[in-house]
Amino acid sequence: MKTLTMSSLGALVLFAVGCGSTVPPELVSARSAYDRASKGPSAQLNPAGLHSAKETLDAAEHSFDDDGDSQDTKDLAYTAERRAQTAEARAREMQAVSQKDEIVKATQAYKDSKGQQTAAELAQAKKMLATTSVQLENEKKNREEAERRAAEAQKLLAGFATVKAEPRGMVITLSGSVLFASDKSELLGTAKTKLNQVADSLKEDGRDITILGHTDSQGNDDYNVKLSQRRADAVRQYLISRGVDQNKVKAEGKGKAEPIADNASPEGRANNRRVEIVLGPKTEAK
Repeated sequence: MKTLTMSSLGALVLFAVGCGSTVPPELVSARSAYDRASKGPSAQLNPAGLHSAKETLDAAEHSFDDDGDSQDTKDLAYTAERRAQTAEARAREMQAVSQKDEIVKATQAYKDSKGQQTAAELAQAKKMLATTSVQLENEKKNREEAERRAAEAQKLLAGFATVKAEPRGMVITLSGSVLFASDKSELLGTAKTKLNQVADSLKEDGRDITILGHTDSQGNDDYNVKLSQRRADAVRQYLISRGVDQNKVKAEGKGKAEPIADNASPEGRANNRRVEIVLGPKTEAK
């Protein structure tokens, strides 16, 4: 399926329009993620992970130079961003481990010196150790979360959906042919299997979700709007049945109003027949 694509679950990108040499937002996000990772502890503590991200970013840059704003460029940039984020999270975890080891050594030095430090200094060292242990656990969770999101995104991208960060939020785009029979709004059996994956990743996410139905330009406007609404409603109801909070999900039919391809060709019309799942900003956990 040909559609537009997405970067970082949590980071919004500027939406670039136009053609020619316009840099796609996925590549902008990938450059930013790599720049941030290279200026942090990754350069010293996780050079292999940083190098992997750089190689993928270079491949995305070459693809952009050769093919411009192509699907290959966007996919490579998306992968580069995820690798940079994972490299940074891993390096920060390693940094926390190193800090913990230093505090443990300082505490052992106190024991060896047989009381040369005061009891207050020992208490302070223990407090620092406890704080660093919490930091280490948090960094580990952040790294695991980054890896989990990257794996989930790659799974979704594999022949099923495209993912993209836009100013309106994170957008998961599903082809209408994957979800519905022609001119119908009842979900196919195979579509439910795919939507199970989406529901599992959304039901604990906590973000507001907007489901948008789209059609091609064939048929009259009123019919297309109603068909797209029924399809958006069908996806909404199925996600709710799989545990997604109904108060967080709304559905809207757009009809043919927002095409992403030229309706003059069969391929373009197929791309326009789609359902978009738009995720709002993520609420930080307390």
